[in-house]
Amino acid sequence: MIDVAWAQAGGAGSQAPLVSFLLPIALIFGVFYFLLIRPQQQRDKEHKMMLANLKKNDKVVTSGGLHGRVTDLGDDVITIEVAPNVRVRVSRSHIGTVLTAPKAEDKEKPKESK
Repeated sequence: MIDVAWAQAGGAGSQAPLVSFLLPIALIFGVFYFLLIRPQQQRDKEHKMMLANLKKNDKVVTSGGLHGRVTDLGDDVITIEVAPNVRVRVSRSHIGTVLTAPKAEDKEKPKESK
């Protein structure tokens, strides 16, 4: 009689450990999604939009740290001028930051000497 009762209790109790095991795993996945995965996806989306909106004369910084001005745009390669008459071809995906584009007013005004 005790064997039968023990067997029934063991069969009914096997559902509780499964739920108590899956609940923390689901919570950990939720935390990882909202703290790691989702923000990274948003950064990637913003970076792709930034690269798609590049235009000539934008000032950029590459992921390697080169600062320059965009002189030519291709599908995969961008040419930037890092110094007068010094041009470097950079893969589009390695553009890290787009700084403010020079204003048309700044180009027309000659620099004033003090």
